[in-house]
Amino acid sequence: MALIYLNKELILQTDEEKCCAIKHLISQQFENLLPSEIYLEQNGRRLMQGDIISGVAHCRLRIFGGKGGFGSMLRAIGAQIEKTTNREACRDLSGRRLRDINEEKRVKAVLEKMGDLERESQERKKRKIEKLLSVPKHDFKDVEYEEARAKLADKVNSAVEEGLKNSIDSKASCSGASLKRKTANPILGAKKKKTALWIDDDVLDSDESASEESSDESPVQEKILENSESALKAVQQNTESNLNV
Repeated sequence: MALIYLNKELILQTDEEKCCAIKHLISQQFENLLPSEIYLEQNGRRLMQGDIISGVAHCRLRIFGGKGGFGSMLRAIGAQIEKTTNREACRDLSGRRLRDINEEKRVKAVLEKMGDLERESQERKKRKIEKLLSVPKHDFKDVEYEEARAKLADKVNSAVEEGLKNSIDSKASCSGASLKRKTANPILGAKKKKTALWIDDDVLDSDESASEESSDESPVQEKILENSESALKAVQQNTESNLNV
């Protein structure tokens, strides 16, 4: 006995065993259905016209295909559709939009760049502080400068020695002149001292003025010595400034 099903519904139960006879029985049962428009399957295998059927079998309707050319039509329509280049609104496999992913990458890059800039600024400050704290090392290798410096020192020494000699000579000449004035006429001086008791006040005033002039000679000598010392100091300061330059 053969049991024929169509879409899980029993449509025929017969004692016929041949496949072609069963197809004719099904076409007689359904109007406007030809035996060529159906085929039978059993256990997933398609049955031929002369096969023997026993047990359960399935009836399948044939599907008529089109003329074809649908793929070429799709290609023609696709060429006319505008292709977008903005894929920011698309999503990845996890469901996140590409716009958000790109923004996150951009923020990470900016933060990394800011960190690098901050580290560079700190390193620059550190190097600047170390440079300010370090002792500068000067290495001069100017031969002409060294020669001029040595000659300048010799000139300064000779100028100082000459100035000292001139000051000593001027001091000696001033002291000699004062001694000559004092010892020029001792007899007249003695007579003046003796007769001073019997002379008027005018004569006494003239003697006092003469003694004051002799006493004023010592400050003149002191001024000469001070001028010479100040000149020596000025020369020394000029030499030191030239050496420092």
